[in-house]
Amino acid sequence: MTTPTRRGSLRARLLALITSATDALAAAWRILTRAQQALLEVLARIRPGRTAQAAIRAAAAAFTRAIATFDREAMGLIERWAATDLPTAYRDGGAEALLLDGRDPTQWTWTPRHQATITALSAQYYTDLTNRVRETTRRAHAFLRDALTAARGRIDRFHPTRWPGRAQLLADHPLDTVIYAGNTRHPAAAWAHAALSWQAYTTANTGLLRTVADEIGADWIEVRDGPGCGWRSHQDDDEADGSLRSVQDALAHPVAHPHCRRTFKPRPDVITRPDYAFGGPF
Repeated sequence: MTTPTRRGSLRARLLALITSATDALAAAWRILTRAQQALLEVLARIRPGRTAQAAIRAAAAAFTRAIATFDREAMGLIERWAATDLPTAYRDGGAEALLLDGRDPTQWTWTPRHQATITALSAQYYTDLTNRVRETTRRAHAFLRDALTAARGRIDRFHPTRWPGRAQLLADHPLDTVIYAGNTRHPAAAWAHAALSWQAYTTANTGLLRTVADEIGADWIEVRDGPGCGWRSHQDDDEADGSLRSVQDALAHPVAHPHCRRTFKPRPDVITRPDYAFGGPF
């Protein structure tokens, strides 16, 4: 098997991990958004009378169950991602380093340093993803409180066709989004893909670079990246593609941005950094 084919297969495996996890998180979010729509539809059909409050309580209970289902499904995915998928990405990155150096990738093993590194990464990323789920759960409960208040007010001032507050509830509580810093909102599926891509590629490249440093004993790596992609961020003037970097610098910048596809090749032949221009694919 040639190196480019192997590299391609690593990317394919990472893409498969990312796609599967993204689809699972997006499906969990759909449980919540469908329940939100269902709740509003049920509340809109309730008419004044002796059964009105019981109907509202039943609708609220159904939505509360949907929140619990969302939490269970999302957290189950996140636990699998942290415990299984990220270690797989790390291991594959380490095996890729051996292959790129002409060694047998099946000889890669979990050393104490590799174990400590993946434990720290998995814990960090587990916390990041869990915080998003907890925030969404909190927002869902806030929506439920506001929806029930609006429904009870509508019953008190009943109109058979109009409920102008429904559109406002959806605008105030868009549960199909994730809130970023600065109160910007992004579709949940887009957030999931960006977050999981960042985590998977960072983890795989960290596994590769730690293997370059520990098993191969090289201090330098060759970088392949998208045209014009900067080293520290996409807009950085210090372009990454074709450059030679120290392993330690690369460990600090295993990727530059979400959806980054940065790859590295060990260069044990380099002792001190020369003037260097990229000469072709790995």
